[in-house]
Amino acid sequence: RKSTTVDKPCRRIYFHREKGIHKAFRGSLSGLLSVAACGWIEGFGGMKIVLAARVGIWAVAFVIALFPANAFPQAPAATPPLLTLDEAIQLAIANNRPLKISELEVDKSNWQLKTTKTKRLPATSIYLFGSGLLNSPTFTFPQGIFGKVAGYPVPSRNMDVSLSSGPTAYVVAQAAQPLSQLYKIHLAVREQQLSVDLNSEKARGQRQSTIREVKQAYYSVLQSESALQAEESSIKQYQELDRVVLQYVSQETALKSDSLDVKAKLAQEQYKILQLQDNLDSQREQLNNLMGRDISTPFRVEQVPTPSLEETDLTFAQETALSQRPEIKQAEITVKQAEYGRRLAKAQYIPDVGAAIHYLSPFNVELLPKNIVSAGVELNWEPWDWGRRKDDLQQKQVAWEQSQYQLKETQSKVLMDVNNRFRKLGETRTLLAVAQAAQAAATEKFREVTDKFEQKTVLLRDVLQQQAAVANANADYAQALLSLLSAKAEFEKALGED
Repeated sequence: RKSTTVDKPCRRIYFHREKGIHKAFRGSLSGLLSVAACGWIEGFGGMKIVLAARVGIWAVAFVIALFPANAFPQAPAATPPLLTLDEAIQLAIANNRPLKISELEVDKSNWQLKTTKTKRLPATSIYLFGSGLLNSPTFTFPQGIFGKVAGYPVPSRNMDVSLSSGPTAYVVAQAAQPLSQLYKIHLAVREQQLSVDLNSEKARGQRQSTIREVKQAYYSVLQSESALQAEESSIKQYQELDRVVLQYVSQETALKSDSLDVKAKLAQEQYKILQLQDNLDSQREQLNNLMGRDISTPFRVEQVPTPSLEETDLTFAQETALSQRPEIKQAEITVKQAEYGRRLAKAQYIPDVGAAIHYLSPFNVELLPKNIVSAGVELNWEPWDWGRRKDDLQQKQVAWEQSQYQLKETQSKVLMDVNNRFRKLGETRTLLAVAQAAQAAATEKFREVTDKFEQKTVLLRDVLQQQAAVANANADYAQALLSLLSAKAEFEKALGED
């Protein structure tokens, strides 16, 4: 067709319309009128375009132009609730599932202790046996066996009396009070009490482990959030650098490859943000799981103050650990348990002596009294056991010696653990100071290089290299801070602090 004065503008407008008029002219009433005008002009110019087919598109464009997207109020995104470190620890102590299992094990031990104590009281039992005779047992009374009455023998002739004429039943009840067994029961109660103490120390150890894991998970979330914020700042810097380089390229003072390098670095930083976000989501799920709640529960963490760098006396730390560590308490309880086990083995030589009352009542049985009650003393003793009790005593003796060695080994391992954690804590303190100094130096140098680049006295690759150095310094500092916080948590656990 012939060119007109509105040819190029209309072609440009129709190009935008074909690409999506609602995107090209959203919020622009003048743009919509331009499209309508071009359609009118081209209609008169002989173009085979039917404007009626475009009415629907124009109507949508008109609505979008009158009501842009930002004209509708949108509810702000809800801010996740703040979760402090103390709150996370308290939630974990109250809801952590492995910790609950350990605490329930203590409750089980307490119930077992109460069960053992009941053995001091009299043992009662009732036995009922109902039966029918398979034969016909009888009692024979010879003539005159009961003497004579008025010169006549009693009975006057031999008599056969059946034991029963139908179903029979026997009720046997007894109550026995242990006497000599009270010493063995006392030893068993003390041994069971030690089991309660042992499970309590295990629960305390699980509690300390849970607190340490919560702290480390919290610090990891905090470090990831800080790293994510640093990467976002780095992306802003790369975007600004990309703008400056594009300006230099347009002025032919920089190469197009320089601009592509910046874009590649920008894409790489965006990929790092994706990785950090995925890692942060996983760490939040882990922390939620430690707190015993839904892993998808949203939250945000607060900045934790940097631990103070005061030195801790190693000798005091060792003494504290030896007096508080659950592992040592458990080893000491195991020694006591072995001692009570050995005493119980010796007590097996004592005969079982007790007082007892027995009651017997037969039903539908002839000739036998209906109620028979007796009281007396019971004795149960095994004089010959063919060396069984002696061998059991030797076994308990060996177990006691093993517990002694185990206690010393545990104490040695605890001291080595305290020393190792103490050295790690000192190392991370020094590392944090080094990382902090390197971060400050890299940040200042990046500022200087950026200023020189704007003055065109350094190359772009110098800026990119220094930007990478700043990112590495920030990452090193964040990692050093996380290492210090984790080392402090490990050291506190090594001391056995609750």
